[in-house]
Amino acid sequence: MAYKKGDYKKYHKSKRMKQERALRNKNRRKAQRKRRVRKNDGKEIDHKDGNPRNNKKGNLRVVSRRRNRKKQ
Repeated sequence: MAYKKGDYKKYHKSKRMKQERALRNKNRRKAQRKRRVRKNDGKEIDHKDGNPRNNKKGNLRVVSRRRNRKKQ
């Protein structure tokens, strides 16, 4: 499938993508305040059940970037 010029920007500017990005950033900031992660530490917030919209406290954990990518 070929993409047209500008499709990437259009996709990431969509309302849904902005909301999902805001939720990811919110979870990251919460973890930083709790001193669970730091900037450039190679850690990410992982969703245990694999559902990125399930942001309940019990579903989130801090894992290495490598482990999180390997899971996918």
